[in-house]
Amino acid sequence: MSRLVPAEWEPHKAMWIGFPSHENLWQDDLIEAQAEVAALVRVLAEFGDEHVKLMVMGEAAREAAQSLLSDVKRIEIVDGQFGDIWFRDTGPIYVSAEDARDRHETLPVAFLNNGWGGKYHLKYDDKVAAQVAAHDGFTPQTEEFVLEGGSLEHDGFGTIITTRQCLLNPNRNPDWTQSIAERALEASLGARKVIWIDDGLLNDHTDGHIDNLARFVAPGVVVCPVAYGADDPNADLYNAVAKFLSQQTDARGVALQVVRIPSPGKTVDEDGEIIPASHMNFLIANDCVVVPIYNDKPGQMAVEALQTLFAERQVFGLSSNAILTGGGSFHCISQQVPHIKA
Repeated sequence: MSRLVPAEWEPHKAMWIGFPSHENLWQDDLIEAQAEVAALVRVLAEFGDEHVKLMVMGEAAREAAQSLLSDVKRIEIVDGQFGDIWFRDTGPIYVSAEDARDRHETLPVAFLNNGWGGKYHLKYDDKVAAQVAAHDGFTPQTEEFVLEGGSLEHDGFGTIITTRQCLLNPNRNPDWTQSIAERALEASLGARKVIWIDDGLLNDHTDGHIDNLARFVAPGVVVCPVAYGADDPNADLYNAVAKFLSQQTDARGVALQVVRIPSPGKTVDEDGEIIPASHMNFLIANDCVVVPIYNDKPGQMAVEALQTLFAERQVFGLSSNAILTGGGSFHCISQQVPHIKA
């Protein structure tokens, strides 16, 4: 049975979103993070033509979600158990599987989770994929290696972009070499070509997830950041990645076109430490695109730049400062369920 991961811009049957539910994790940022997630859900449901499945944990979280979204149609609040909201990494990756009769079906593929290389072991994160798949009416196929969805970027033709910093990190799969990783991605997700970038953003606790650095926006078209401000700590990385990708071809043999999108610029936490804020963590919905915003001016520039690439979708910019305190943004907290015709 052959497999292929549909591109994110292909039609979705549903979109899973994690709702901040743990006061002990989010502390003073909980209420604001809940409001930012609710704003995302509202846009996805009202402008994105998405059926949103919002997973909450606990009665307090359910009540908060209901209070924020009581007037919004096309959302489904789902009770579940999870360590935190990073469903891109803990949820299943849905593939299109083709059998010998040329019939296509949806298959959720789950992977082992070791808390992002042992840094964040949270109870129930290893149960998210099974819960999501079961609610969608499936039993996931679980691969016996560690993988997070945010570490891979797909174009719908079997091209994957990833980083060595994450996939070949010994804190994930100690015995992996590049060739072993490629064979595993081919068998599990139908990878036909893997494009390897060395490193991700500075201080990225995920060890360099690609969804903060480079994203496919159309067949053969990749966006990556250009530095905003002279003090952008990732300026050299952005330039190197853009140059490298412009020299690559996809699984079809087509040369990649690289488009540069303004970064948020230097972004720091309350202690003055660099944090991995990224406009690349945008989310592609059926009828819209939602971009995380951290600083107004570069954020608006990123929205305008992405709007030129998504002419048939409206591009929204929404605040994600509180969500970022937890370590990610809109793409990180979501997982799409593709609409695959049998």
